[in-house]
Amino acid sequence: MRYHANYTSLAAMSDIFEFLGANGIAHTRTDHPAVFTVEESKRLVPALPATQTKNLFLRDQKGIRHFLVVVGHDKHVDLKALAPVVRATKLSLGSPERLLTHLGIEPGSVSLLALVNDRNRRVEVFIDRELWQAEALACHPLVNTATLVIAHEGIVRFLQATGHEAHIITVPSQ
Repeated sequence: MRYHANYTSLAAMSDIFEFLGANGIAHTRTDHPAVFTVEESKRLVPALPATQTKNLFLRDQKGIRHFLVVVGHDKHVDLKALAPVVRATKLSLGSPERLLTHLGIEPGSVSLLALVNDRNRRVEVFIDRELWQAEALACHPLVNTATLVIAHEGIVRFLQATGHEAHIITVPSQ
């Protein structure tokens, strides 16, 4: 099932721009058709001066812990091997309902920037070490019809402003 941006998402998108501005986080914006997969992103998003990301919203087996795992868009994450790295039981993708509850977004729009909606800091953040070394990252601004380029320093400032600690790890791949 494909989800589309609705009025709430559009309101949230304007809020993310206010948040970035209020925290001095520079960015450039590129609008494009909605993208739901890495393959669509490769076709529909123009080349940007940033490393493209893939974001996985995961939960542990009991649904007690929730994770946002951010990797380069071409990395195929091995969830079974990732579980012990993040000290969790079996990992699986979080449902659309959990995604909305914890990050305030819909499938297809998962982004590091959605942490702005995790005010209680219940989502644990893990960023692949290789990606963390990038000069700039490409992130959805809470909807999948635009991409922002944010420099590494801006990502650090964003995480600080949201109160999230990013765990920099080597994310296992298949």
